[in-house]
Amino acid sequence: MPLTLLIADDHPMFRGALLHALASLLVDGKALEAGSHSAMEAVLARGEHVDMVLLDLTMPGAMGFSSLLWLRGEHPDIPVLVVSSNDHPRNVRRAQQFGAAGFVSKSAPADVLRDAVQTVMDGGTAFIGARSERSEDDAKLAARLASLTPQQFRVLMLLAEGLLNKQIASELGLAENTVKIHVTAVLSKLECRSRTQAAVLVKSLDLDEGVEGSHPG
Repeated sequence: MPLTLLIADDHPMFRGALLHALASLLVDGKALEAGSHSAMEAVLARGEHVDMVLLDLTMPGAMGFSSLLWLRGEHPDIPVLVVSSNDHPRNVRRAQQFGAAGFVSKSAPADVLRDAVQTVMDGGTAFIGARSERSEDDAKLAARLASLTPQQFRVLMLLAEGLLNKQIASELGLAENTVKIHVTAVLSKLECRSRTQAAVLVKSLDLDEGVEGSHPG
């Protein structure tokens, strides 16, 4: 069957490098591209069939593992292969626990990437060198975030950036009272007593050791 990949990465040159590396797998298939979390949402909202998402963790609109958790909650049938420059062991393990089907470092050779894509498409997982140490805190966090609707997830991300209800309403094109209702629901589902506590929870999704995105590609 022809393969359709969605490459979600904010660096156009790196998206091009991925396309080049995977050319042999896309002879009869195609690749869709997104440079931000919202662009990724828009591509998937079109209803076009996607076999796999290759996901950068720090696109605009994402906070650490937030895009991965959104994908697993809203599109659980689409496997996600994280392709990241930040391959700290704990990040690899958390990606696995948060539902990714594989993790490939951006420094890996092209054949490693191709093998990982093929393995995931064959129904396997591709976490090279990763130890499967489970964290109960991460499991609880993933479950709470998975309970949010897409709109509640968007409200949470903006809330975590410190925006007020009026600013969130303007950003999302909603009535301020609707935002208040969403914020109340978000705090309840996440078992948070305040907006600050919710922001701290989102902050816990950050990657370990360094901030991805400072790399050139």
